[in-house]
Amino acid sequence: MHPNPAFRHDDRQLFETLIAEIGFGMVFCTTPDGPRVAHVPLHSTGDGAVQFHLARGNALTKHLEGQTALAVVNGPDGYVSARWYADQKRVPTWNYVALELEGRVRRMDGDGLLAQVEAVTAREEARVLGGKPWTMDKLPDSHRRGLLAAIVGFELEISAWRPTFKLSQNAPAEERERVIAGLELQGARAIADLMRKLVP
Repeated sequence: MHPNPAFRHDDRQLFETLIAEIGFGMVFCTTPDGPRVAHVPLHSTGDGAVQFHLARGNALTKHLEGQTALAVVNGPDGYVSARWYADQKRVPTWNYVALELEGRVRRMDGDGLLAQVEAVTAREEARVLGGKPWTMDKLPDSHRRGLLAAIVGFELEISAWRPTFKLSQNAPAEERERVIAGLELQGARAIADLMRKLVP
């Protein structure tokens, strides 16, 4: 989390939207073998937890249960050129959105894992253009069981939400407008859009 309090946010619904819209993140944990990270689809339960699954052979899988871990969701970002500012004392920076979720991890049972995989698949299939959404029941039972046996489901109960919404809040409104225009020109429309929507 960025140390500048100007870049904090406290809208829990916004955090939930970020998790749902991005749907993917990283889980970090210290293990006896050193720090490890896994890149995972994330599913928010809506009541203060995020779920994810790992391949059974992942370096984190055997260490996560009962540990405190950190899940990170990275939102839009964009380089901010100093040439966009009228104030010549400003320097380049990077605007970005990130959400850190810290909490204790528990291993899920088979039913919970299946529900998680189905929820993630349904969310993502709804975004795929054309055709009928794919569902798990398209797989033969034996194949589905084999695939589910190869992964392990986890739930991280969130004890700390640490958001960073670095959107040039520390710059005057006219400078922010110049940054927004510059980002849009560079094709970084998502971060520019968030600057418009979230910074008064």
